[in-house]
Amino acid sequence: MDRTPLSLKWLEVFQHLAREGSLQNTAKALGLSVSTASQHLSSLEKVVGTDLFDHKRRPLVLTTAGQILLCRVEESMTALRLGLAEVVSKDLSALLRILRVSMIEDFDPEITPRLMQHLLGDLPSCDLSFRTGPSHEVLGQLQSDESDIGVASFDEVLAGPLKQRPLLHDPFVIVAPRDMTDAAQMFLNNQTGLPFLRYSKKQIIGRRVETQLRRLRLSIPRRIELESTAAALSLVSKGQAWTITTALNCASTPQFLAGLQVLPMPDGAFARQLSLFGREDLPASLFDLVETHLRQLITAHVIRPMISVEPKLRDQFRLLMPE
Repeated sequence: MDRTPLSLKWLEVFQHLAREGSLQNTAKALGLSVSTASQHLSSLEKVVGTDLFDHKRRPLVLTTAGQILLCRVEESMTALRLGLAEVVSKDLSALLRILRVSMIEDFDPEITPRLMQHLLGDLPSCDLSFRTGPSHEVLGQLQSDESDIGVASFDEVLAGPLKQRPLLHDPFVIVAPRDMTDAAQMFLNNQTGLPFLRYSKKQIIGRRVETQLRRLRLSIPRRIELESTAAALSLVSKGQAWTITTALNCASTPQFLAGLQVLPMPDGAFARQLSLFGREDLPASLFDLVETHLRQLITAHVIRPMISVEPKLRDQFRLLMPE
């Protein structure tokens, strides 16, 4: 029986094109010319004897045959990457041509730049791509294979089939202007005269806050909704509003801390869990390396500085141990 001629590069182009829908984007991602990527696809379609994409549509869409083949290619490529990770040399940069990292935007000021510096030293032969955004975007990028590894707020619905390791217990807190002497409960009871700044319900953090308010049977008028933590805390520091956010969000905006008081929730304390997520086929050694750096950076540049300003958060704002 004759062997079917196949190239791993053909399958890689096919897999990327199925996600991108664009030959130009696929070629760029794989470091190929458009003509070379097109030739690889043509060769694969010639071998299988049928079109794998509807070439009349833009973006390109898989045919029925293409959908069937993609399922098998995804399984095979995952198994191949795992096998390579088990036998490849100890040079971690040999595992990937490019490492795509997505980080929760709360880490922008202190953590993300430092993590980038560490990885540049650890992975000299690997290109790095960093993206930042809210948690739901980070998880979406991981699920759609736009990223290899990332940090986000854990959400069981969005997390899906990803590696996950807990990193940080991040308590929700009431944040008010520093010169106000009102007790935390007065803010929750809407007795201070200041408007309450809400997060958008599109964000995981916004949904968490709204769920907790319902559990506490609190009905606070909806007047202002923001997606930006920096914008919200700027308004609070100027005495124009109050909000419910997390200790990490406060630590990530040190320029406003002098004008803020951070109050633990008086009843119904709750927190979010930040986790490190990765593709299932991401080599364990690389996942462990990123986790080690993150734990050291979070402790030194987020937790300790925040605790020094707000000691009452010491027991709540802490690293989480691996399960």
